[in-house]
Amino acid sequence: MRRQQFIALMYGWIVILGLILLTSIILAFLLRFTGMDEATLSWVTLAAGIISLFTGGIVAGVKGKQKGWIIGSVTGLGFTLFTFLVQYLGYQQGFSLEQSLHHAGFVLASLVGGVIGVNVSVSEEKK
Repeated sequence: MRRQQFIALMYGWIVILGLILLTSIILAFLLRFTGMDEATLSWVTLAAGIISLFTGGIVAGVKGKQKGWIIGSVTGLGFTLFTFLVQYLGYQQGFSLEQSLHHAGFVLASLVGGVIGVNVSVSEEKK
């Protein structure tokens, strides 16, 4: 069963990173080819992150099929750890208070997504 949960986590992380990458490319094009500035996109990037982690949590929950709150929270924590390591090792900066609050929201969104994903998979199996 641990193998199934690890595979579920991997699927969740891949979906999250794919969605974040896609969103980053779209936002980069918007910054380059429109009159938007970085301050305008701060709320858009927060919303995109929450949606991405929620979706990744759903995917991990559907694949894991049990303990959705654990799978979802570990998925969110793994993303937060990855982000922290890139920022700390690559840029020698820790998280600010604002970033910590954002990542707490990300973990919460992923947790809720994991719970919903498990319940979706369980209801599909009953049919």
